[in-house]
Amino acid sequence: MTSKGKTRRAVSVGRRAVSVGLSGAALAAALTAAPAQAAPTPTSSSTTSSSTTASSTTGSVPAGSTTTAPGRAAPRATGPSWRLKETGAQARFRGLAAVSRSTAWVAGSGGTVLRTGDGGRSWRNVSPAGATGLEFRDIEAFDGRRAVVLAIGEGEASRILRTDDGGASWTESFRNPDPRAFYDCVTFFDSRHGLAMSDPVDGRYRILSTGDGGRSWTVLPTAGMPEALPGEAGFAASGQCLVSSGPRDVWLATGGGATARVLHSSDRGRNWTVAESTIPAGDPVRGVFALAFRDRTHGIAVGGDYRTGQPSPRAGAVSRDGGRTWRQAHTPPPAYRSGVAWLPHSRSAALAVGPTGTDLTTDGGRTWRTVDTGSYDTVDCAAGPAYGPPSSRASGCWAAGEKGRVARLER
Repeated sequence: MTSKGKTRRAVSVGRRAVSVGLSGAALAAALTAAPAQAAPTPTSSSTTSSSTTASSTTGSVPAGSTTTAPGRAAPRATGPSWRLKETGAQARFRGLAAVSRSTAWVAGSGGTVLRTGDGGRSWRNVSPAGATGLEFRDIEAFDGRRAVVLAIGEGEASRILRTDDGGASWTESFRNPDPRAFYDCVTFFDSRHGLAMSDPVDGRYRILSTGDGGRSWTVLPTAGMPEALPGEAGFAASGQCLVSSGPRDVWLATGGGATARVLHSSDRGRNWTVAESTIPAGDPVRGVFALAFRDRTHGIAVGGDYRTGQPSPRAGAVSRDGGRTWRQAHTPPPAYRSGVAWLPHSRSAALAVGPTGTDLTTDGGRTWRTVDTGSYDTVDCAAGPAYGPPSSRASGCWAAGEKGRVARLER
């Protein structure tokens, strides 16, 4: 691994929200009224340096088995808050896919993949066979049975696998043959069309494309990709360095170069434009770590400096023109944040997470307020599928991070 990779990949190195009837606007109002609090923590040492390489493996959950959370109730909190869901794992989960309030997938270190279908009361270890040496940093799920997971690393360490049976079996659909490439993130426009991105090769970001739900992948031409800056790359910190909205728009977040930039494509990755963000860069460990777009116009960027104890001024930015221009948040998150997600059914509320806490915005990213001090690396919210029983269709927000931490936002 190059020196650039070693610094970048401790992160990259080591990528109605709470209950039926509670809309994003109502949740945002309740969170704003509630005092900031730490999420229940399984051990006193659960918050560690965000720059620690993710190398832990699955704990007490053998592959194929199920773990169920203990029966004792967690302490009741005032207003909506993160409620930890016992996973029985010790992996660091930077990959997260929220399908609904009841169904979610997480992916992390040691080749670990877990899935729940009952709101986190129990988790099934559905890790691919022989994957313990892989570092999963992103997972995209279409429902409780179909998912695509990305492993990061130089050369053949970067791989993509797909399941159609809830993780009972996996098929490897891509293994990176180029030692110069390092894949960071994957995103899907729908259940068939998706992209994955690699750090620059020959001075340009490399983009993979699929049109069959991740069963096969093709490298796109680079003629429409702007040149990367010296030292510039993506961060595989939360699975949110490549995000999409709608059928054709996709955005790519960068750091490590002289400026932190956001690239945008409106034709599924064939042609790109580039804009500077206001988030500081100029160092291999600084830049934009995560993006979220609620439509093709309104976007939020978060990031900073992932080193523990280092200040991260201007850690948030907003765009109202599809990423063509970015404005600094008036009151940004107070520290480095690696994940961000819009609340379902809300036009102005979003959550950002990092190792020192969770922040809420109710004005589209202009101002942020810390609402929780627990450690999480990634966050994802889902409106819920349009089929199945009402309990499975309810929207939900989930967060995941170190030491097997997974939580759901609850009232």
